[in-house]
Amino acid sequence: RFQMKVKVLSRNPDDYVRETKLDIQRVPRNYDPSLHPFEVSREYTRALNATKLERVFAKPFLASLDGHRDGVNCLAKHTQSLSTLLSGSCDGELKVWDLTKRECVRTLQAHEGFIRGVVVRYCGTSFFTVGDDKTIKQWTMETPGYGEEEEPLNTILGKTVFTGLDHHQNKSVFATCGQQVDIWDEQRSSPIRSFSWGVDSFSSIRFNPVETDLLGSCASDRSIILYDMRESTPLKKVVMTMRSNTLCWNPMEAFHFTCANEDYNLYTYDMRFLEKPIKVHMDHVSAVLDVDYSPTGQEFVSASFDKTIRIFPKNDGHSREVYHTKRMQHVICVKWSSDSKYILSGSDEMNIRLWKANAAEKLGVLSHREREAANYSQKLKEKFQHHPQIRRIARHRHLPKSIYHQKNELRVMKEARRRKERNVRKHSKPGSVPVLSEKEKHVVSVVK
Repeated sequence: RFQMKVKVLSRNPDDYVRETKLDIQRVPRNYDPSLHPFEVSREYTRALNATKLERVFAKPFLASLDGHRDGVNCLAKHTQSLSTLLSGSCDGELKVWDLTKRECVRTLQAHEGFIRGVVVRYCGTSFFTVGDDKTIKQWTMETPGYGEEEEPLNTILGKTVFTGLDHHQNKSVFATCGQQVDIWDEQRSSPIRSFSWGVDSFSSIRFNPVETDLLGSCASDRSIILYDMRESTPLKKVVMTMRSNTLCWNPMEAFHFTCANEDYNLYTYDMRFLEKPIKVHMDHVSAVLDVDYSPTGQEFVSASFDKTIRIFPKNDGHSREVYHTKRMQHVICVKWSSDSKYILSGSDEMNIRLWKANAAEKLGVLSHREREAANYSQKLKEKFQHHPQIRRIARHRHLPKSIYHQKNELRVMKEARRRKERNVRKHSKPGSVPVLSEKEKHVVSVVK
């Protein structure tokens, strides 16, 4: 009837015995907070050191792929292979790169004049190019054998110049834009559907990676137009104060897209509510030429005429990172690699550059202790990120002199405009000069 408790000392040798004699001594830890009265101050010092070391080890530039004889105009990722990149230049030359070896594995003269767009088919067996010579060409991904000619699998002659190209995620359908937006079936030499909305030219076209029948395009009348491939007419368009150069859909959130604008900003919209953008992303000091999302959908990278590329968190108005080199000129195209670790940029001075997405990340295989230390440092930095000293060190970036002065000049101009608006409102009839938020200022109208 009576239960007797017997307390036994139980020691697991794994808790205190070293695996090898080269290992450090294992020390038992008691995590009771009352025994660690100065824990927060010690953690703060560690977080400060981790933040400083992150800036010391921030070396984002990895490699430069040179070989083009004219400016790089467009880039395309391979849909099945992480290490394969395609690039088209302004002299009609297309190169296929092996990123692991950092060398060009194939070169072909695809078009006369500029290559305006390159896209790889969803299965990865072939790719499409469009150029200034009014043709769409389909090429096999396989390198031709010794003595064989580089011939396209298929050539379609168009009536006008094509300025953009994109392929459907899982159908043998692709879209082009120029004087109008055309939807093509790979088996036919004429478009199966054409859209135009009183616009004389389009600059880019993108399929939605989630809702795969939706498309978005940027037009020359400062508008962004949305289409459904299953319908005969466009869905709706939003007209902005300045022209958008290109747009990119968020790969994780079906209705969100970000457009790169001529007014130095990027705008993230929800396609269901186009009256104003969800977020305005500012930091560039010249026109933004290209934008691409990371596969996680949490960040995007932008390329600008101001010779820099910037990385923005999707919900943040300012960039977390800015990359530049002395030799890099106007950045025309940018891509985020499919494993979310690298960024590729193509610029005016004929080079493709490979960057780390996290500037201070250590590449290669990490030992268990290295990984544990990196995770611990990351958590400490997140815990203390709003402390003034840590925030100042983490946010500071050294900018080229021209960009630094231009940034200050833009700030003065913006403040002057704000002051003038305030004075006008002060001396006007109450309510006659409405207060517009930054989001509402840039949208002219929404047409459905």
